[in-house]
Formats: sequence, structure tokens, C-alpha cells
Amino acid sequence: GEDVKPFTPGKAKEIVMSLQQPAVFCNMVGDWPALHWNAKYLSAVLDGKTIRFRLGLKTMDLDPQFETRCSYVEATLEEFLAWSCGEPSCLSGPFSRYEYSKYWAYADYKYIARIFEDKPEIFQDVRWSDFGFPGRSGKESTLWIGSEGANTPCHLDSYGCNLVLQVQGRKRWHLFPPGDTSFLYPTRIPYEESSVFSKVNVTNPDLKRFPEFRNTTAHVVTLSPGQVLLIPRHWWHYVESVDPITVSINSWIELDADHEARVEEAITRMLVCAIKSAENPTDGDLWLNPTEVEATSHEINLQYLNEAVSAYFRCQKASVPEQAHPGSAAAEQRTNALCKRRKREADCEPEGSRLLTQELGFSALKAEKSKEIPFGPHLIRVLPQSPETSLMGAAAVKSDGGGLLHENEGGHFGKLHSTRKRLVTNNDSETPAHQMDADSSPNASQTALSTNDLLDCLVNPRVISLVARLLLERTRV
Repeated sequence: GEDVKPFTPGKAKEIVMSLQQPAVFCNMVGDWPALHWNAKYLSAVLDGKTIRFRLGLKTMDLDPQFETRCSYVEATLEEFLAWSCGEPSCLSGPFSRYEYSKYWAYADYKYIARIFEDKPEIFQDVRWSDFGFPGRSGKESTLWIGSEGANTPCHLDSYGCNLVLQVQGRKRWHLFPPGDTSFLYPTRIPYEESSVFSKVNVTNPDLKRFPEFRNTTAHVVTLSPGQVLLIPRHWWHYVESVDPITVSINSWIELDADHEARVEEAITRMLVCAIKSAENPTDGDLWLNPTEVEATSHEINLQYLNEAVSAYFRCQKASVPEQAHPGSAAAEQRTNALCKRRKREADCEPEGSRLLTQELGFSALKAEKSKEIPFGPHLIRVLPQSPETSLMGAAAVKSDGGGLLHENEGGHFGKLHSTRKRLVTNNDSETPAHQMDADSSPNASQTALSTNDLLDCLVNPRVISLVARLLLERTRV
């Protein structure tokens, strides 16, 4: 009858740091004051303070509803709750233009240290010390408040692993392993520091454009209040609110591998900002995510790269397992502000018998560790869906001819598409050079590659991983 947690802090931390598949902790947070953080309680604590909400349509589109496609309002939690209940006061408030039956609203990525900066005592309501991280509280956590249908596009976080506490309502998580990265068509447009997005709407995939999505393995779980979900490093996830009001709290746990990830992110930022900034701004391509204030200059991006490389070698030299942050003040400030948002794919690793032996040894160690994981009623693994269930919604996606798109119709990647027709011409003709047959007659179909098509190749996670390794080898010499 005693209120004893199923795992000690040491054991919980061992699970978090070694488990390479998503799992749900149960009966670990029953005494946390943060379990009382429902939207009504938080509205009283904030006492009229406004926060930013992202609004999206509840329609089922074939494309992901990226943050660049959403609307934004500044509102109080009281106004949000009134809107979600359909109260008449919303007819003139900040949500007046958005009919509840057609829109969802999401106050996402709210750093608790920022929105409760005048009430620091509330930080102690969140006790990640129970998971083996002493001193980690609400100050190092993020708050999420949404209405039914509110969602985050499918993405992976470049840094750390993730612990998510569900406080109010339920959220459904669709998770995909790191090995599925190529099947999810990764993109860095819209660009956001530390987030790699998928071009696929994973709940309504367009299998004509993204046929390789059939090869993914979705792990799906509905998280209920009082449960804590572990998302291991580089697991893709799409998250959607199931109930009328949901509240979640999460914290990203730093890992040793983050030092190399910061080098990769600095390279990515440098390439994306340089290439996209060279485009004509009148094209209207919203390539920068709203979470990014502005496109930083080449000089600043080069500074970030040098700081990331220096921090990597400091970490290597010090060999401190849990060192998490770069030493310079500028790098540390940036890391703290953007701490959110990969187990690397096997085909990303460099060749060579020595490295291959190391990888095999590491994999064997991980497999041995996983055997020791105490799965049961207090730690529930998130199981993969059957292929039939995963593709149930996708099977009805129609082809251009109006018929159903069947399994055997798409064993290859579709053509890269572009709304802008930029012609690549040869010296003597206005016909695109890449569309000429051997007899110099134009092809019937015309495809013009865009800057984004090129970037999808240049900053693909596998390419950036290789570039980072080469750069670090050069610097080491």
C-alpha cells in the first residue's frame, strides 16, 4: 500500500539513456504537483498574460500542415478556453475569425522558464529528478496546450532524447525509427534549427508522390494523463491532440552525441541560409519557420560552425560523459534557446573495417542492454502497427486517373515537383537542355528543379553526416 515508485531514479535514468525504442512509463509521477496543471489552473496562474497560439485547419490534406501555413494569435488562456467551449464572448476576441468546428489552436513550445519567469517557485512542480536527472525541473521544460486536432508535423529532433508528461487530455503519437528516415522524405524546408521535417502527411500519405512511405514502420500510442513517454534519439514523431483540451510538459535530455549533431546543424544552417537568401525574395517562398526569428548572416553562421567544432573537440578531450553544453557564452545561449528539435542510420556510417567492427560491437552492447530492460505494467513498449493498419488510410489516395493507387503501382520515387518553372537552357536554344532527346526534339513532359529540390539533396541527413565527419577529420589534422 505504500506509494513507492516502480523505478529508482538510477534505474529510470539507465532506461532512458539506453533504451532505443519508444516506451511509456506508468506510476512514476503520481506525487508531482504538475499533474494539477490543467488549462483552467494555468489560466489562473497566468492571470491574463497572453501567449501565442498557432491555428490550423481541421481538414485532411495530403500535405503536412507546416507552421509556415498556419495563422497566429496572441490570446489569454481564458480566451482560449472560452473559444473551445463556444462561448459568445469569442465573437469579438482574438479567436473571432476562427470557427472552432473548422480550426484547432496550439500554444506549443512554451518555455516554462519564460512564461512563468515571475513565478519561479512553480518550476519545482516538475520533478525530472525522479528519472535520474537531479536539478532538472520545469525550468528546463516546455509546455504544450492544444485543442482537439492540434498537431505537430512529423519531424525528428537533432538533439537529445525526449521525455513527455501528459497532464490533461490524450495525445496520439505516431513514431518511426531512425532507419525509416529515407522513407519519410526528409526536408529542411521550412528551416528550423534542430528539426528535420518529413514531406509526408503520415496520417494521410500521398503514395503517388511518396511511394517509399510504404516501407515505414509506425509505432502508435495514445498517451493518457499521468503517463510519461520516452522518445529515443532521432525517432520521428507526429503528435495530435485527441481530446477537446490537452496539456503536456516535456524536457529534452542532452546526450554525448549532441556535440557532433551541433556541427551538423551548423553546416545545415550555413548552406540553407546562404542558398535561400540568394533567391529572389519576391518568390514568396516561406522557407523560414516562425520559430526562427531571421536568416542569420554568413559571418554569424561561420561563427556558429567554429564554436560547434571547438565544443566537439573540447568534449572529446575532456571525455566527460554527461557534458552537455558548448563552452562559449554565445553557443551556450543559442543551445539553451533552441534546445529542442537521430540513433544514426546504418548506411550513414563511414566505411572501413575498424569502424564497422566498432559499430557491430556497439550494436551488440545495445542489444544486450535492451534484454535487461524491465518491460511490464510500469514500462510499456510502444509496439509497431501492422502494415495493413498503417496503410489503411493511404490505400484510398487516388492517382491522377481517378482510380485507386494500389501497392504495386509505386516501387520508385516520384519526380521532384516545383511550382516555379526555371528553365535550364543550352547555348543556342530556348528549349531546356535537360529535356532534349537524342534527336534534339523536346520532351513532352517538362520538369524544372527548384532551389528546394537541390537543398533536399544537399542537406539530406546522410549527406550532412558525411560532411561533418570529413570536416572534423580535417580539423583534427
